[in-house]
Amino acid sequence: MPVARPRPLNLWLCLGIPLATVVALLLLESTSLDMDLATLMFDPAAGQFIGRHSYWLENILHDRVKQGVIVLGLLALLAFGISLLWSKLGSWRRELGCLVLALGLSTAFVTPLKELTQVQCPWSLSQFGGKQTYSKLLEARPVTDKPGLCWPGGHAATGFCLFALFFALRDRKPRLARVALGVALAAGSLLSFGRMLQGAHFLSHNLWTAVFCWLIGLGCYYLVLYRRGMAVAPVAQGSVA
Repeated sequence: MPVARPRPLNLWLCLGIPLATVVALLLLESTSLDMDLATLMFDPAAGQFIGRHSYWLENILHDRVKQGVIVLGLLALLAFGISLLWSKLGSWRRELGCLVLALGLSTAFVTPLKELTQVQCPWSLSQFGGKQTYSKLLEARPVTDKPGLCWPGGHAATGFCLFALFFALRDRKPRLARVALGVALAAGSLLSFGRMLQGAHFLSHNLWTAVFCWLIGLGCYYLVLYRRGMAVAPVAQGSVA
């Protein structure tokens, strides 16, 4: 099979867009956009967010989708293990390793950051029927006996962790990689919006999560495939950033 160097990374796209998003999120700290959007999704008459007890949002988009991504991760891990023993799958070993690593890190980073930042969920705030005091990400946390665990967005990571598929497929299957990128963006956005409707997260929580998941996927690709695959990546048709 012909071989070729992996296509060069367009760093203006791969790093420029997420860094610009970070700048925008830092500027967002000086606005009330998060709170304004949450207010639109809150029903004062019912005293709760409009999707708070939605079966579709909670059981399907929250529980079942998360279980599906866990199954994907386990299948990727199984395939990686088989690739160590089966020569026909061995040619995909690095891609599978990159996929497993990126999926794992894209979900594992969430809980430690939640515990570190202690940002409250919208549904816990006094503005929306809760008992906690609102504070922005870069502000000091008010004293409380129930620290928040809502930044970054855990369920958003369930969708945006699929950026890992894009990077794993980037060199070998560029067209399929573009599909994977679209799926990751769509899934992450849908899951993020669903949790916002439930009052679980502000918009900024989910955007930060998307940035983290993209950078983790990019880093894993660069370390596992881009450098080590310089002389072994198969020729791929089409182009992906």
